Amino acid sequence: MAKNVIFSGVQPSGEIHLGNYLGAITQFVNYQSDYKSIFSIVDLHAITVWQNPKHLLGQIHEVLAIFLASGLDCEKNIIFNQSQVPEHAQLSWVLGCTAKIGWLNRMTQFKDKAGKNRENASVGLYTYPILMAADILLYGATHVPVGDDQKQHLELSRDIAHKFNSDYGVDFFKLPNPLINKSSTRIMSLRDGAKKMSKSDPSEYSRILMTDSNDQIKQKIKKAKTDSLKMPNSNKEAESRLEINNLINIYCACSLVDKEKVIEKYSAKEISLFKNDLTDIIISTIDPISKKTKEFLSDKKYLNEVLTAGAIRARQIAQKTISDLYAIIGMIDKS
Repeated sequence: MAKNVIFSGVQPSGEIHLGNYLGAITQFVNYQSDYKSIFSIVDLHAITVWQNPKHLLGQIHEVLAIFLASGLDCEKNIIFNQSQVPEHAQLSWVLGCTAKIGWLNRMTQFKDKAGKNRENASVGLYTYPILMAADILLYGATHVPVGDDQKQHLELSRDIAHKFNSDYGVDFFKLPNPLINKSSTRIMSLRDGAKKMSKSDPSEYSRILMTDSNDQIKQKIKKAKTDSLKMPNSNKEAESRLEINNLINIYCACSLVDKEKVIEKYSAKEISLFKNDLTDIIISTIDPISKKTKEFLSDKKYLNEVLTAGAIRARQIAQKTISDLYAIIGMIDKS
């Protein structure tokens, strides 16, 4: 029996932070033994907002280097950058001719990203979910790891796949299922416990980057927002104190220690003591990955070889999908 297929993409639109690592990359590493895994550095998605061309390739290399340093196997998995597989754009056009405008109008992420300046946002940002659907459907993905902010886009992918199959009377596209890891912790901003840790936050102290030095990590945890109380005595109390709860969750995710045990260990102790220990745990998580990342980044030739090899493997699947698709639509004759 063939393995289920996972597809997931990471944008090279900024530096990878601890939230990306704990929430996504560690899961990718775990999935690779149980699924046929396809991971794309989605540079076409990244340019839906302006990217500095002097930095974009470096950002692509950094994502790949962190993937490899974290334990993703480029032989076992297909790892490539999206723009090197033109079939993504080809399928996106066909799916755009299948989807309905009303479906896109309901996408909340466009409204959030475009904000009040919606009229000046790029068309690419508006049609972003269609390209995401193409990414997934191109490879017959059965499962897609998703966070809360991407569930709606995956539902759209299923709707488009179902409509195409119905329009042409075929069972061509598989309907992908969400892969939600309930044990994965949502890492929040170090400056605001109500917001996700994000590379777009204007404060560099809101996030810990996977390339941060030990001194930078120490400073960021020291400055992380908390309150003037001592450490909480219970999970209920912790959850009512957003910023300290976030730091406890980071401690648990990095150390793999149950939250109840962490709360018991530090109950009623000074937050400064907890922060010191948390700093050590984060450094022990990031430091070996950071060192390996720098080693990979020093060999751009190897990184480019990995991307090229991955794109060749991806295109072997993608070209067949497009050929079969065009035959169904009536554009080519495969008889």
